[in-house]
This record gives sequence, C-alpha cells and structure tokens, in this order.
Amino acid sequence: MGALPIQIEAKRSLPDYLPARMVNEYAYCPRLYFYEWVEGLFAESVDTVEGTIQHRRVDAKATALPSAEEMEGKTTDDARRSSVSPQASVSPQASVPPLPQSIHSRSVQLSSERLRVIAKMDLVEVEDGVATPVDYKHGRPRDGADGLELWPADRAQLGVQGIVLRENGYRCDEGVAYYRKTGQRVRVVFDAALIAETEALILGAWGLAESGEIPAPLMDSPKCPGCSLVGICLPDETWRAGAEEADEPLQLALFDLPRRKPAKREVRPMMTPRSELRPLYLNTQGVKIGKSGAVLQVKDKEKLLQEVRIGEICQVNLMGNVQITTQAVQALCEAEVPICYFSMGGWFYGITLGLNTKNVFLRRNQFRLAEQEYFARTIARRLVAGKIRNQRTLLQRNHVEPKRETLSGMKAMAERAEGAGSLEELLGLEGNAARMYFGEFAGMMKPDEEAGTSPLPFEMDGRNRRPPRDPVNAMLSLGYSLLAKDLTVACYAVGFDPYVGFYHQPRFGRPALALDLMEPFRALIVDSAVLTAVNTGMVTARDFVRAGGAVALTASGRKAFFRAYEMRMDTLVTHPLFEYRVSYRRLLEIQARLLARVLEGEISEYPVFTTR
Repeated sequence: MGALPIQIEAKRSLPDYLPARMVNEYAYCPRLYFYEWVEGLFAESVDTVEGTIQHRRVDAKATALPSAEEMEGKTTDDARRSSVSPQASVSPQASVPPLPQSIHSRSVQLSSERLRVIAKMDLVEVEDGVATPVDYKHGRPRDGADGLELWPADRAQLGVQGIVLRENGYRCDEGVAYYRKTGQRVRVVFDAALIAETEALILGAWGLAESGEIPAPLMDSPKCPGCSLVGICLPDETWRAGAEEADEPLQLALFDLPRRKPAKREVRPMMTPRSELRPLYLNTQGVKIGKSGAVLQVKDKEKLLQEVRIGEICQVNLMGNVQITTQAVQALCEAEVPICYFSMGGWFYGITLGLNTKNVFLRRNQFRLAEQEYFARTIARRLVAGKIRNQRTLLQRNHVEPKRETLSGMKAMAERAEGAGSLEELLGLEGNAARMYFGEFAGMMKPDEEAGTSPLPFEMDGRNRRPPRDPVNAMLSLGYSLLAKDLTVACYAVGFDPYVGFYHQPRFGRPALALDLMEPFRALIVDSAVLTAVNTGMVTARDFVRAGGAVALTASGRKAFFRAYEMRMDTLVTHPLFEYRVSYRRLLEIQARLLARVLEGEISEYPVFTTR
C-alpha cells in the first residue's frame, strides 16, 4: 500500500519576519525547524533551559545601539539631540558629547525588509565605527581541520546578523560566537560566500514553510539524541514504520524476480528515559486547591493537608466535589499541566488546558480524513483487530484454563476485522469478540477465599455498565474513564481534536479519537490493572458499596484502584515494532504521534500496538 495522498489544501499564513534563530534551526535540521516555526511545537531539555536562563541575563542588560548615521558622524548636533530621551533637560546651547570609540550594545533587534528576516543580537561590539555581532552559545566550538570553527548552524545565525546590520547601514566585517562551555570566542568573516550561503538558507526556510510539507526525518544522525524534540519527531520510529510497510510482498509480473527485503534498521532507544512527572489525584470530597508560588496547596477548610510542586506533576485529576482557585488554574495552564474533572463515581467530565495545542494543520487533515470512508475504515480495522488480539493474549496469559473455542473464535474475529467492509461490520465483530472475552474474564481472577463469602464477591457475568452491577464492572468502568482521560491528554499534546474520531463517530461530549486510540489498550492497561487489584488484594470486597442495583467504589477503594492503575501505567513494555522498552504512559503519546504521521502522509498504515 503506497503513501496516502495527504495534502494541505489551504495556504498557510506565516509571520512577517523569519527569526535568525529559525535559520539556525533550518540549517541544523529542516524537520526541527518545521516543527518549531511552522507547527509551533517545542519541548524543553536541560540545554534549552540553561540557554534560556543565559539569554535572560543578556536581555536584562539591554542597551541601545546608536544609529548607523551617528556611527559615521553624519548627523548634526540638533539631530542627535532629538534622539535623547524627552525627559532629559537639554539647554539650547548644550552640545551632545561625541560617541565613544568603543561601544557595547546588548539585546539589539534589527530586521531586513529585503529578505524578511529579523535578528535579536545578544551583543554588538563597536570599535572605530565597525559593528561586530557576538552570539552567545551554550555548547562548545567545532574542532575543524584548521583549528576551532563555528558549527554550520551557528555560521548561518551569525550570517543573518551580519546581513541585517549591513542592510541597516552599519559597517560589519565579521561576527563572533562565544561558546560558554569552553569560554572561547570564535570569529567568522562575512565574505561573499558566507552571505550567499546564508541567503540561500533564508530562501529555503521560507520555501519550506510556505509549502507546508514536513521534511523526512534524519537517518542515523548524531544530532537526534541531543535534540529536545526527538520525542515528538520520532525519527527512527518513522523510518522503521515506513520500512515495515515497504517490506510487504508485491504482486510480481511474469518473469519478474522477487526483490530482496532491506535489512531491518535498529531503532536507537532515545525515548526510553522515564519521566519523573506523576499525575495528582484529589479524591477527598470538600477539599480546596490553591497555590503559593510554584506549589499547590491542598486544604480542608483552613487546615493544610498537602503541598505539591507544580513542576513535579504531569496532570491534576479532581474527583467529585473538589474546588480549585483561579490562581491555581492559571499557574497550571501556564505550566501546561492539564486539569481533568471527574464525577464522584469516576465519570470523565472534561479538561482544562493552556494554549498549547497550536498544530492547526494536523487538525485540518484530521477533520478532512474523518469524512473519508476509506480512511476511517482502514484505521478502524487495525484498531479493532489489535484490540481483539490483545484481549486474546491476556486470556492466554492469565486464565486458569481458557476454552479452545474461545481462543479460536477470537482469532477468527481478529482476522475478519482486518478485512471488514464497513464500520457496522466491525462493530459486530468487536461485539462478538467482547462477548467471548468477558464470558471468560472470571477465570482470570483469583481473589482471597474470604472474598467469596462477602456480600459483594468478585464475580462477573459479562460486561455491564451505566450503572455497573458488580465490583469488577465498577472497576472496569472507572479504569476505562481514566484511560480515556489519559488519551484525551495525549491527543491534545500532539495537536489532535480528541472529539473527532475515525472508528467512534462524533457524539456530543464524547472524545471519539481518544476512544479510538484506547481500543487496543483496554485489555493491556485497564483490564490488567483490575486483575492486579483483585488478585493481590489491593482492592477487597469491603471497598465497594451497593446503592439500588448499582455498585460503586468507596473513597478508599478508589484510592487503591488509582494506585493499581498508575502502577500499570508505569510498567515498562517492549514495543514490538521499535524493540525498545518504554512505559505505557509514554507509549500512549508515541502511538498518538504515529497516528499523526499517518494523517500527514509520512507513513501509510497505523502501527497498532499489540503484545505477545
């Protein structure tokens, strides 16, 4: 199957000026430039944070640069007096003192109308009327054949600064990069070759932005491991997914020789470090969340119950009657930490986010392709087949003695799902597989003996909900609600609209795309967490209450189940396609980004996650 014909139909609206830093990014990696400037995506790393702090110090000492005319001594005293601050007291006879021979101006911003570029220079040194831009760099210089030299991307950024200084009338012969790690200054001459090279890069950057076509990822590049956007770009994953699709057998014409499959390329484990950020669950009714500085404070009336640093959490989950102040909401939005709202029983109501979903172009493709029946059917087939296979795997791993007819029937359902002709047929196949799977679910539970004598034993007669009528279904419903929340967060992080799906059709208030992505993970995350909670005694029969025909978890039961769910989310698993270990929490975002690759035409099929 070839790449899908994904196209951007409308022209992108771009800013008036291209920043010099973006020319640096384009020279370093066009794909990185596209993500940062065209799609507005950014991720922090240790290097970017340190660089921001260093430039903040420079910007705090901003000093004006005299005009080029003043530098050349071409203005009259009257003209120069007019440049003095209007608050200054200047007598008619006063003479403005001459400019010094040596000037250091910091945080200087100039632009070129001809090339539509703008540069904010860390420092401009002026000696005898000649301006020299100095750019502060976090790393170290390049060790070239003739000694220390600038990296190509740094040459490009200084080249832009030289161009804008010259076009604003300044004499400018060379630039300097100051590398902080080694404390060394490296000079570069602004000769004709460098200026031509820089102008070509500027034109190339503008052309790429206007085309709207994302460049292919770098292959086996040493630049990737240190890039802050590597977890968004997924370079090796994109190449591997494309290679797997290219390996599919082709129909050969008569006398054609079969093609040799290319050797599998290894995927470098660049995404495996686990995030130290954790979700915060607030389950106690009546508490209030405020903030003090960068710390959330949880209070019951005036009593302080707990303090949590905002920089240590990835989301805040409010269960039921929990209040949060406007100041806390603003701080969490600024930190891009989502706030998720649930009913007391665990129904996922909604989410509050800051303005961090800038990738409108991905959403345009999403809306357009959701209306294409062939595309929606292709994605839905893979999701349903993956879900059934993962359910079957869970039975094989955990059931005391699974029925052969159940396993063979589910295998047949998965195979038929891959060739289903409509979404309605897929719904039927999914329903039949679910009936067989949940009919065997009780065989995977091994609770304590005393649970069997409880008024609410861990028994299950198929799947039921709204309301759940037994403890197992109560935990499944809560777990699926939590998983829908986590995939809604992942959709927003990537730039999707979580309410427009391909398999689940639009319905008011339902995050259809999050539910699509959730299908293969239901058994692997939620069902597995339920089995762990029951079989290890984390949740017991005493943690449930019955009201009418419904069964619900108590506050202590919810707390215990949250722990079981988060333990499962933190479990490391080997990705079957990329062959490195990653937590389920990180895996959800990886899969969402791979779906984005399909919508943008980089890979032709969604590599659904299945386990063996």
